[in-house]
Amino acid sequence: MAKTKELSKDTRNKIVDLHQTGKTESAIGKQLGVKKSTVGAIIRKWKTYKTTDDLPRSGAPHKISPPGVKMITRTVSKHPRTTRGDLVNDLQRAGTKVTKATISNTLRRQGLKSCSARRVPLLKPVHVQARLKFAREHLDDPEEDWENVIWSDETKIELFGKNSTCRVWRRKNAELHPKNTIPTVKHGGGNIMLWGCFSAKGPGRLIRVKERMNGAMYREILSKNLIPSARALKMKRGWVFQHDNDPKHTARAMKEWLRKKHFKVQEWPSQSPDLNPIENLWRELKIRVAQRQPQNITALEEICMEEWAKLPATVCKNLVATYRKRLTSVIANKGYITVLRVLR
Repeated sequence: MAKTKELSKDTRNKIVDLHQTGKTESAIGKQLGVKKSTVGAIIRKWKTYKTTDDLPRSGAPHKISPPGVKMITRTVSKHPRTTRGDLVNDLQRAGTKVTKATISNTLRRQGLKSCSARRVPLLKPVHVQARLKFAREHLDDPEEDWENVIWSDETKIELFGKNSTCRVWRRKNAELHPKNTIPTVKHGGGNIMLWGCFSAKGPGRLIRVKERMNGAMYREILSKNLIPSARALKMKRGWVFQHDNDPKHTARAMKEWLRKKHFKVQEWPSQSPDLNPIENLWRELKIRVAQRQPQNITALEEICMEEWAKLPATVCKNLVATYRKRLTSVIANKGYITVLRVLR
């Protein structure tokens, strides 16, 4: 419930003055535009304590003074990796002794909380500038242009491990009950590498890469799967192929092969997974696969294929339809990595 606005001291004094002239609580309330219950509370306080001022409230005062709060807030805003121990020492040097828990509670009241730092691709100044250039040049491209792109990428999916996450409802001290745990094995229990593509019309082909991929293998994958995907997705004439700047993709032999096949290739800034909407599909696929809890590599591959085929075309369409927002986010973040979100 939202807090009500506190009456001014002048209004509270007027209530007491009118009460002393013999007016009723209802009449006072109507005259001043104040609820009758509020008028009654002010009058009772005056009768009991002979004052309309705020009375001392219960509860211990905050251990960190307002200047101290400003100091630690300013410190973590400028240097987010500052530890609670560092802040405890800073306050101690200023004459205030507090615990780490007090630091956490104080910063939380300021809207700050300790979180794990996100792992993102290393961006050098040249990468940042290239990302900004790409975003600005394509910001006003019509949505139809992005609908005519086939987006592609590779990803690794582990049998057990960080991809297999889920939340459970459990009682206290039941965290190790088999129903409430996810089995893991050393080194993740194996994984599979996948190549896939999609467009605004839906998912294209998904295949498993069973050997270490090199340039020749990548060309074979595209030769057998890219054109069939384009046909299945009913891409318009002059459709554009997107892949990132992996060395296999940018090698001279690969570029020559693409040229001979008359593929139009989307220019691409390095270190930009957040600009490729297929990353959202990979995340969605991994969530769906983890929920089915495959127990071996064969099952993992089968489930990946099944879940990829079930990805809704509406998700694909939304990812492409909102592509301008990605470009806007990159510009707003001055070229640095932005947040990936799955759009349902």
